[in-house]
Amino acid sequence: MTNFGDEEGARFGLACVGSRLAAGQLTPGKARLLHDQDGVSLPRAMEEAGHDPDAVGPDPERLARIGAFVELHVEQGRALDIGGDPVGVASAIWPHGRWRFDFRGEANHAGTTRLEDRRDPMPTYAETVLAARREAELAGGLATFGKVAVEPNGVNAIPSLVRGWLDSRAADQDTLDTLVGAVERAAREHAEKAGIDLDVVRESFTPVVEFRHALRDEIRRVLDHRGPRGSGRAVPVLGTGAGHDAGILSASVPTAMLFVRNPTGVSHSPAEHADEDDCVAGVLALADVLEGLACS
Repeated sequence: MTNFGDEEGARFGLACVGSRLAAGQLTPGKARLLHDQDGVSLPRAMEEAGHDPDAVGPDPERLARIGAFVELHVEQGRALDIGGDPVGVASAIWPHGRWRFDFRGEANHAGTTRLEDRRDPMPTYAETVLAARREAELAGGLATFGKVAVEPNGVNAIPSLVRGWLDSRAADQDTLDTLVGAVERAAREHAEKAGIDLDVVRESFTPVVEFRHALRDEIRRVLDHRGPRGSGRAVPVLGTGAGHDAGILSASVPTAMLFVRNPTGVSHSPAEHADEDDCVAGVLALADVLEGLACS
């Protein structure tokens, strides 16, 4: 069993830090430059947690010993629940990334500055949030502004800076490029009309990961053959919009993913839930897959 640190990447702004380091996709030098929003560096955080930051880095020898990496995960959605299946196999991870939008205006007093005299970046940011939702619906992708920072962040102050982070994902690269491009164009149009300066920076990006068909098909064959352990039905194949360590490692070793049914469809929330029977079905499926791969 393998554990990688910081798969979600919420604190330091980069997902899958542990697997990226192990696979050599993130150099130790760049990792040392990562900071959280409070200015704490990754090395300092590691030291405070009792780990040695000088020990991080690629591990090609260990990766070379891996015949296949199979990740078991609760589904982050409701596809399995809708289909009535306890376990599924991943087909691909959608391309996804994070973009920072910096809207710069002019700080001023909220109680004395006339509306027509303001260079307030907040309405421009709000228009961009709405544009992201519209463009995502048109493109058939996902676009979310889930994090925002405001300066000076006072109740009675017009902001000088509104910084928002866009998370966008789509089933293919062309759709993602179209979606993010449309959001940026809308933001620039609104910013120009309001006299707001705008900078857009791509902070992270992960291209589409198409899991190897041969491994995926072998896993399906194993699980379909041993159907009585599960539902007795053909195991469904589904894509996912969430990033995973398996996606990072796919460039180095054969990887695959198994999903367990999530009846709530909720993820990254205390409301996320999987029934015990489904969790057991997932563990048994993983055991069957590992045994089948070892014997093939």
